[in-house]
Amino acid sequence: MSADRPIHTILVPGWLDNVRTLGRLRTFLELAGHKAVICSPQPSDGSAPIPRLSQQLADFIDGGFAHDEPINLFGFSMGGLINRYYLQKMDGWRRVRKFVTAASPHRGTMTAKLATYQAALQMRPDSDFILDLNSDLSPLERVQFTSIWSPFDLTIVPANSSVLPVGTTRRVWSPAHGIMMYDPNVMRVIAQVLAE
Repeated sequence: MSADRPIHTILVPGWLDNVRTLGRLRTFLELAGHKAVICSPQPSDGSAPIPRLSQQLADFIDGGFAHDEPINLFGFSMGGLINRYYLQKMDGWRRVRKFVTAASPHRGTMTAKLATYQAALQMRPDSDFILDLNSDLSPLERVQFTSIWSPFDLTIVPANSSVLPVGTTRRVWSPAHGIMMYDPNVMRVIAQVLAE
C-alpha cells in the first residue's frame, strides 16, 4: 500500500439511524480531505443485539477493504458500541488506526431503561454487555481513541457516560443528542481528530 494513500474512515450511525443520518458528516469530511464511507447496520431500532450489528460491520469491512488495509472508525451513539464490539471482541483493533465516537454510551445510559428491545437492554449501565466491554479496555489502548461528548446530551444519561478512562475526550457544547451529527462545531472536531 502506498504510504500516501488516504485511510478510509467508516462512519457508523446509531439507534433508529441510517445512512442519511451521517450523510452531512460524510460530505463535511470529504471536503476536509478525508475519505469516508457509511456502514449502517440494520435493523437499528434495537430489535437486533449489538454483536449481530457488529458482524454486519465486520462483513462490510471484509468485503470492501483488503485484509491488510488500515481503516479508521467513527461511531455516533449506539454506533460507537457497535464499533467497540468489533474492535474489542472481533480483533478489529488489529487494523484500526483511529477510533472516534460521538455521544456514545460507553458506560451505558439510564434512558435505555425506558425500552425493552435487545440493544436497549445491552445499553443499560448495569448490563452484562456494558460490564463485559468495560472489563478489558486494552484493545482501545492499541488504537488512537477519542470520545466526543456534550454536557447537554439528554439521551446519554448521565452525559459523561461517554467518557472512558482510556484514550482522550473532547467536550463540545452541542445543544442536543439528536442534532450532534448536523452541528458544524461537532463535525469540525471530528475532522480535526481524524487529521491529528
